[in-house]
Amino acid sequence: MITKQRKEEIVAELIEQIKGANSFYFVDYKSMPVKQMENLRNRLKEKDTKMRVAKNTLIARAFNEVEGIDLPFEKLQGMTAIITNSDDILAPAKILKEVVDKNKMPEFKGAVVEGQFFDGSQLKVLSEMPSKPEIIASILGSLDAPISGIVGSINAVMRDLASVIEVVAKKQAGVE
Repeated sequence: MITKQRKEEIVAELIEQIKGANSFYFVDYKSMPVKQMENLRNRLKEKDTKMRVAKNTLIARAFNEVEGIDLPFEKLQGMTAIITNSDDILAPAKILKEVVDKNKMPEFKGAVVEGQFFDGSQLKVLSEMPSKPEIIASILGSLDAPISGIVGSINAVMRDLASVIEVVAKKQAGVE
């Protein structure tokens, strides 16, 4: 049995993990073999993502201490691991989707991304969302397209004007 002091330490660690994150994913890891769990942790670690196993009551207590994050605690039943990320908020969803599709586990319980709760059935939706860099690249590409078109039009006008000037110069020189 965990002592009260150890529980307080775990809650403090969870609070630090929560405060430094922008996305929170919850999975049920029961009956997941240790090797698969290690593989999942390693894949998450590659994306600067932290995974922590804790009792549901301690996770709930930590979230209650942090303001601004509402979590439907009734979703936290059974064995729970919390996955947090501060940079690429959708990276955990993409990794979890691959692992769940391959191994049929862990069970996705839900996520809080940018303050919005996604339930256990929405892992596919989260994993297919474009990441922030992809959205920025798309916007920049859209902005660049009209500019490229304008530059192309200006170049075409200049080319046509040069052709007209050349024809007029030849005509005036008597060369046809």
